[in-house]
Formats: sequence, C-alpha cells, structure tokens
Amino acid sequence: MQIENHKEEVPFSYYEGLFSALRPEEAVQRLTDVTWDGKEFYVNLLGRDYAISHPVYAIRALDGGKVPALPTQTFLLRYLLESKRVPWQGEWKTFREMPWGELYIKPYTGRVLTRAAFTFGTRVAAFQAACEKMGAMAVKHGDAGFCFDLVGGYRMQILVWAGDEEFPPNAQVLYSDNFADGFAAEDRVVAGDILISTIKSFM
Repeated sequence: MQIENHKEEVPFSYYEGLFSALRPEEAVQRLTDVTWDGKEFYVNLLGRDYAISHPVYAIRALDGGKVPALPTQTFLLRYLLESKRVPWQGEWKTFREMPWGELYIKPYTGRVLTRAAFTFGTRVAAFQAACEKMGAMAVKHGDAGFCFDLVGGYRMQILVWAGDEEFPPNAQVLYSDNFADGFAAEDRVVAGDILISTIKSFM
C-alpha cells in the first residue's frame, strides 16, 4: 500500500502486520466478547457488528454500511492484539484518574474534551437526538448526558453543558473503571475520538 497519510496509515500498517501473526484461539480466550469462525473475527463497536478476516486483514460491516475510518480500524486491531476482558466494578473514572492520564491530559483535553464541548455544547438538542438515535442510555448529569457500550464490557459516558454569555460550552467523558486495566492511555484517547465522531455522524 502506498502511504499518503502517515499519521493514520503508518500505525495501521504496523498493527496490520502484527495482526497476521495473532493466534485466533488466544484472542478469543482473552476477549470473551469476540467470536471466531475459522476465517473471521466478529466484534461489536458502538452497536455496529464487524467481521475481520485473518490472517490476511480485511474488514466489513455486517449491516452492509461503510467500513470505519483507518483510526477506528487501528483501534480494533489493537483491541484484538492487546486488550483483555476485565470485569467492571461499577465505578466511573475520568481520563486523568487512570494510569498515565496525567501525562496525556493536555493532548486529551484538546482532542476529546474541547472538541466535544464545542461540537455538542453548541447544539445540545441535536446531540441529544443523535445519542437517542444510537440507542444510548440517558444519564442525569450535564445539560445532556448519555452512556454508551463501546466494545465488550467497556462503557463510556459523555456529558455536555451548553455555553452562555458568561461561560463557554463544556464537556466531560467518563470511562468504566475497567478501562484502567484493559486499555493503554493512547487507546482511551482514541476511544473518546471515535465516540465523538460517531455521535457527530448521527447529527
């Protein structure tokens, strides 16, 4: 593949190479939500089912729609390669509260929190309608807030507050506590990015 977008295609190509050596039986044992039929893995991300062939990588959406963008595909590859099933203890954590969160908080704030605030906090009604269309569960926080099943047993909440004459719009993203052990910090950043982009596509 000729690389044109290094920011997206280089990491994707790297993990695509690692994926070819993945042992499917090990991945299924480690990730109990993933199934394998001898040719493809099946995984659900934000309510959409995908089939991922192995060892030669290819992805298809089982609803017949478009396949996700490369950053999302890279996230799914990393999920199959590195993540694991971790029980949720029922608590929610901010990005900063999890391992390495303090180190990554500045890029995370710009890439996720500020983006969410100005994408959704200026259009709260449209945000609410999009989340309802996605089947998310409303929560009683913020001017509007919703809970999503991301992948496996990992959940995320996104809360938004509308801006006014005195204060700019604001947003917060909360992660189920199992993210702390099941995902690296950079994957938690990407998870926030994916959630925002997916909601935006429904607006």
